[in-house]
Amino acid sequence: MTWGRDTDADEAATQLMAFADAGGTLVDTADVYVEGESERILGGLLKEVVPREELVIATKAVARRSDGPFGGGASRGALLTALDGSLRRLDVDHIDLWQLHAWDANVPLEETLTALDTAVTSGKVRYAGISNYSGWQLATAATLPTQHPIISTQVEYSLLERGIEREVAPAATHHGIGLLPWAPLGRGVLTGKYRNGTPPDSRGASAHFAGYVEQHRTERAARIVQAVTTAADGLGTSPLCVALAWVRDRPGVVAPVVGARDTNQLLGSLDAEQLTLPPAIRAALDDVSALELGYPERPMG
Repeated sequence: MTWGRDTDADEAATQLMAFADAGGTLVDTADVYVEGESERILGGLLKEVVPREELVIATKAVARRSDGPFGGGASRGALLTALDGSLRRLDVDHIDLWQLHAWDANVPLEETLTALDTAVTSGKVRYAGISNYSGWQLATAATLPTQHPIISTQVEYSLLERGIEREVAPAATHHGIGLLPWAPLGRGVLTGKYRNGTPPDSRGASAHFAGYVEQHRTERAARIVQAVTTAADGLGTSPLCVALAWVRDRPGVVAPVVGARDTNQLLGSLDAEQLTLPPAIRAALDDVSALELGYPERPMG
């Protein structure tokens, strides 16, 4: 999401090499990240740094890129125009996972899904996914007749944001749709870096992301961050690893999507692969971050 703004092409290349060397395969972007620059940088790196066939490339469409009838949205014309633009910027002949970035209430879902079918049938897309859909929206997309079913949903999910557990996660599990959590570190807050203020080199101090981070700087978040830090101290690891390991092992999760600004942050995230949380610590984190459920999520009785 930051490639082309906070992360330049050289740093992106170093990140991608480190990721591939560690066995990483899924690289996620979107057509609107830094006005398309993220896709352009990734496309160049697929030619010069890591061979395209070694990676699973995921990108998104629907968000507004420009004015005009085809500059955004989930209509057939807008989606197929967006797809051609992503293929051009990435300089590839197909995208492995193409995701609808958001629900579009102005377009019949049947039309949107027909566009996804066209994209897959044409060979320009291998699999289709969704992102930021509510539970009923996901269920509707999963049950409408289509040649190529939705296989994944990318949603915000972390110890600070467990809202998908009300309906999205159960719906995804029921329909066999994998969860790709974005912001698994609570937009950076779960690393503990904001406990004593805002570091000048952090996203919280950035004009682009200050508001994005601020949403998770609450009293509740502070209690959860304290619990994560205590767990990390006890395990001899970092709060980042504890937070990532927690979300990685939640039911239905395929892989957390991390948005490291530099290579050191990325390597810190990869360290989480070596950590398995003990049941007692997982239970404590579950309790401190527990989501309040009621009717109808919790059956009457």
